[in-house]
Amino acid sequence: MFDNLSEKLDKAFHVLKGHGQITEINVAETLKEVRRALLDADVNFKTAKEFTNTVKEKALGQNVLTSLKPGQLMVKLVKDELAELMGGEAVDIDLGGSPSVILMSGLQGSGKTTFSGKLANYLKNKKTKKPLLVAGDVYRPAAIDQLHVVGDQIGVEVYSDKDNKDPVSIAKDAIAYAKSNGHNVVIVDTAGRLAIDDQMMTEIANIHKAVSPNETLFVVDSMTGQDAVNTAKAFNDVLNFDGVILTKLDGDTRGGAALSIRSVVDKPIKFIGTGEKMDAIDVFYPSRMAERILGMGDVVSLVERAQEQFDEEEARKLQKKIAKDKFGFDDFLSQIQQIKKMGSMKDLIGMIPGAGKALKGIDIDDDAFKGIEAIIHSMTPEERSDPSILNGSRKKRIAKGSGTSIQEVNQLLKQFKQMSKMMKMMQGGGGRKMMQMMNNMRGM
Repeated sequence: MFDNLSEKLDKAFHVLKGHGQITEINVAETLKEVRRALLDADVNFKTAKEFTNTVKEKALGQNVLTSLKPGQLMVKLVKDELAELMGGEAVDIDLGGSPSVILMSGLQGSGKTTFSGKLANYLKNKKTKKPLLVAGDVYRPAAIDQLHVVGDQIGVEVYSDKDNKDPVSIAKDAIAYAKSNGHNVVIVDTAGRLAIDDQMMTEIANIHKAVSPNETLFVVDSMTGQDAVNTAKAFNDVLNFDGVILTKLDGDTRGGAALSIRSVVDKPIKFIGTGEKMDAIDVFYPSRMAERILGMGDVVSLVERAQEQFDEEEARKLQKKIAKDKFGFDDFLSQIQQIKKMGSMKDLIGMIPGAGKALKGIDIDDDAFKGIEAIIHSMTPEERSDPSILNGSRKKRIAKGSGTSIQEVNQLLKQFKQMSKMMKMMQGGGGRKMMQMMNNMRGM
């Protein structure tokens, strides 16, 4: 996500850092490179120009030239302005009404149906709501089937009527069904087209008028860059939607849509899709995204994801095991499962400050734990609880059963021993400091 933009912005700041003395001339040179980086990321030309002009005015107004650390101050100004460009603050969705009605709009292929499922899953788990998904695409039977598959996957009911070819009628019937069956959120997935046409716009405008949604969300594929912004403007002229959803931000996106869309349609980005799994949905925080673009990581989001998987009762049991030196491979396997639930490895590593730059060009596989899991699963319950009994013949059997080598088994045992020692040390003052740090992060 934004790798190319991040790299070019980093080079732009090197222009500034490379000078012994900071002058108005090399500040201008730096911002020229920043503007070029934004244009390469497919940001609207007018937006890029206004952005750099604003940063320059603020830089000169805040005496960057006489600052003790002018390079750092410039980075901060760019970060703050990037956050402002993307909306400044996170904006929540409106869940008022009984039921709340959320209308999804967008072109075909934008990921609208999948994201409808992700949003339903998010509201069910995070907001303790009982959502109803509505199949409003009457033109593609496959879209109705896809929504039912998604609904089954996340445990959310789907309302559909294949015999009814009127999407307005389907939406109204679905709301009546929701009221009768205790659903407090209705998410209406509408038909998309390969391109904007009058029939499509009239249809979704009629649905909007008939159901008076609390939220009308425009779903856009972030990989389409500036085209996405133009499409958003066309939809907004008809629907006056409430917010934008950016999908496929885990792909090779240049970032132009995320950076331009707010300034063009003056509507907030509310959520982003960061993967194919149903839990790959994040609230959009402009300041956090700006930090990630500039290679500063996003530790707050990382901690929040960890806390979502954190079970206090299990943690207390684990703490006792560590204190008694009883931490085994079953416990280790449980920790691996929790890490995997936090999201893709590439996304998680990107949240660690500096890690993205350090690991540039290295392919990070989501199956990174596959070999470790295979080795652990090849152990007997006794071996998992007490790794000290693993002798040569047992290691040979485990290596054969897991499709690995004895060297790999030995390496895992060595790393496990080192980790166990470190975890025991963390039970002392180091552990308290770590927990204090986590709590501070949470406060932020």
